[in-house]
Amino acid sequence: MMDLADLRAFVRITDLMSVSAAARALGLPKSGVSRALARLEQQVGAVLLDRSTRHMRLTDAGTLFRPHALRILADVDEAGAALEGLAAVPSGTLRISLPFTIASALVAPMLPRFMAAYPQVRVDLKIEDRIIDMPAELVDMVVRVGPLADSDLIAKRLLTSQTWLCASPDYLAVRGTPLRATDLHAHTLLDYADRPVAYHDGAAGPAGIAEFHPHAVISDAAAILPAVLGGCGIARLPDFLVKAPVEEGRLVRLWPAGRTHEVAIHALYPSHRALSAKVRVFIDALAEAAKNHADG
Repeated sequence: MMDLADLRAFVRITDLMSVSAAARALGLPKSGVSRALARLEQQVGAVLLDRSTRHMRLTDAGTLFRPHALRILADVDEAGAALEGLAAVPSGTLRISLPFTIASALVAPMLPRFMAAYPQVRVDLKIEDRIIDMPAELVDMVVRVGPLADSDLIAKRLLTSQTWLCASPDYLAVRGTPLRATDLHAHTLLDYADRPVAYHDGAAGPAGIAEFHPHAVISDAAAILPAVLGGCGIARLPDFLVKAPVEEGRLVRLWPAGRTHEVAIHALYPSHRALSAKVRVFIDALAEAAKNHADG
């Protein structure tokens, strides 16, 4: 059985990359912290920290082991809080993995109110869009766009977004407004991926559909938006990003009657953390922010 004190010593050493600094932070003798690390390495059967160089560094085994140690300590701390009746007060570090578009358009605007309401929660946003092994990685929840892979994670739908075809008034003044999908051959098209894209102008049948390759590929909608606002071209963008610019007249929505693509946005978290107070209140706040975007 691993000693939790040894795990805490290891984590603090790796936080500070110094046995002496970790000892001061923990209020323990340096020799005691060194012995804790040695005991842990003996128990796991691997060297976790390379101490043979001037600068301490994690070994491959240490890099692999650290997220598990952090998760164990987080679970123990949360269990202790629950037993003491403190789980009703959201607290601790909340680590969230999410794509840049969601971070900038939905999460960042809601953070001031959330952090004011829950001052004991420390938010750590990891801007990324990749497959997360949540049992192994130090992440409390993820937010993902699009279809979900099969998993044991609990998923809460936050928002169903539509894509709107938009351009700036300045762009249309210079290049003209396309009236049919086939007119797009004379325009600059931006999209997320380097593949043919089907555009629908709302007319019935095949006559209302045309397929084109984008002229510029930008993999994140939040990065496409300023390019479109600046007159770079025409792009399909999520409604929660472009609704305000369209209402303000900074963008023009083309072919509102045309076919749109719907994309679901979900918050996902492990089942064993379903009752975590910090996760629960953040998901509630994020769901409210998403609803305001949809209703706005």
